[in-house]
Amino acid sequence: MNLDYWLQRAVGRATCRLGPQAKLMPTARIRNIRGDSGCIVVGESSIIRGELLTFAHGGRIEIGSWCYVGEHTRIWSAASVQIGNRVLISHGVNIFDNLTHPVDPVARHEQIREMFTRGHPRKIDLDERPVAIGDDAWIGAGAFVMRGLTIGARAIIAAGAVVTKDIAEDTVVAGNPARVIRSILEA
Repeated sequence: MNLDYWLQRAVGRATCRLGPQAKLMPTARIRNIRGDSGCIVVGESSIIRGELLTFAHGGRIEIGSWCYVGEHTRIWSAASVQIGNRVLISHGVNIFDNLTHPVDPVARHEQIREMFTRGHPRKIDLDERPVAIGDDAWIGAGAFVMRGLTIGARAIIAAGAVVTKDIAEDTVVAGNPARVIRSILEA
């Protein structure tokens, strides 16, 4: 099991809810800045090697059953990231439901100043928009999934793709920005 997880629990910090046989591998990091262990849920038999983070002002991450989240992957939520069942998220993927910092430079500086002096702000607008990933999807290594998107069931996101629009189910996409390559239903 993950030492970081147990240390956080030992000092009374919020972590996550793990389903039966779910595993946080040694490289996994749970950063529950929101402070509610119920806002990060990992489903049955899922394996996490990457980072799951909720912001202080909000966020929820729900990962279904039999999922995999690879090393160096970041799933950061200030709104909601919902991941279906049997989803494979490769290594080095970034999934954000927010901008992470304000666009306005004055507001951005205020956010950084507050983080440096008092911790993550509990009131901030990061233009949050939920992300949903359907059952049996596969997100290739190094891909980026931007805020406000839905990736359909069984979709395949190629390695290094930057997803800026919704992806239909049974679709293969690649590139920056990601473009449809074909349907997985084509023989």
